Amino acid sequence: MTSGKRCNGDSSMTVSHVDRHIVDVHVLLTRHTKLLLTRRRGGAFDGRWHLPSGKLDAGEDVLTAAAREAEEEVGVLIDPDDLTHVHTIHVNGSGPEPRLGLFFAATRWAGEPSNREQGKCSGLGWFDLHHLPDNLIEYPAAGIDAYRQGVSFSVLGWSERAPARDT
Repeated sequence: MTSGKRCNGDSSMTVSHVDRHIVDVHVLLTRHTKLLLTRRRGGAFDGRWHLPSGKLDAGEDVLTAAAREAEEEVGVLIDPDDLTHVHTIHVNGSGPEPRLGLFFAATRWAGEPSNREQGKCSGLGWFDLHHLPDNLIEYPAAGIDAYRQGVSFSVLGWSERAPARDT
């Protein structure tokens, strides 16, 4: 007998190893041609720019997570219905586990952005969407670039694609 987990309730299909993928949500707060970025404090990305973002919590949908992260990090209230999905990226090498990053754009929110996470963020800045700082972290930079180009999906950090499997 094979050990593993069943896929889709089909007892003939088992998986002996399941990789975890973290789900990240990123919020592109745009005002005309300007994009809000946060500057990281501490750790490997100290001083580098990033989007308001975070991981999906258990039992939380991605729109609610994106709105929550925007409120926690920059103090703005966004109705999840005002978020537009603009890009998904499958990333390897941006942390200990692969991740799916979902990018959402918002042009409407309540409140003025402010730094709500002083321990993790050293400041905020509005940047022209087409002239972003050089020290933007690669992962969000790839998502922002795809957003500017109208590309809905990309991969980053995968050295080779997995071979196709028979189903």
